[in-house]
Amino acid sequence: MCNTPQEPAIVVVMGVSGSGKSSTAILLAQRLGLPFLEADELHPLVNREKMASGQPLTEEDRQPWLAAVSQWIEQATQSRTGGVVACSALRYRYRQMFRRAGHHVWLLHLALDEAAARQRVAQRTGHFMPASLVDSQFAALEPLRPSEPGLTVNAENSRQAIVDRAAAALHSIGRTDGKCCREAG
Repeated sequence: MCNTPQEPAIVVVMGVSGSGKSSTAILLAQRLGLPFLEADELHPLVNREKMASGQPLTEEDRQPWLAAVSQWIEQATQSRTGGVVACSALRYRYRQMFRRAGHHVWLLHLALDEAAARQRVAQRTGHFMPASLVDSQFAALEPLRPSEPGLTVNAENSRQAIVDRAAAALHSIGRTDGKCCREAG
């Protein structure tokens, strides 16, 4: 039997560009009554400009951004406000940084195939990430490992269905051990 959470969760809604991270994270934050962060807003301008020109970021380019996201997670943990972050978090080591920054980081991976991601990115307007960088996102993607607390869901499901599953998973574990939430679909 799971307990009620004693402090708010930190949820990182992750996945490749076009998977629906932002819209899902906003709905989940509203559902859970937690603050929302769009991690893309923490990218230095030079990073956004580089991506907009069709160049993928290097590991060095990502470091200030990852540090800023980690700092937000640490502050949300220390203040006990919790939060929901829309962040690609494609690599295991990035997610480990986030988990070191806050004790109850839980990951919601929105899984999407490459063709669907490319189509979604090509159709959106007003975003710095071009469809030409979708390949680099899939090349970098490291799916959740069994040891990582979280849930992998099919990003083609409705946003509401995804939020319902995530909220139920978080409630069922009392936010203590996400390993029981490993599933796909």
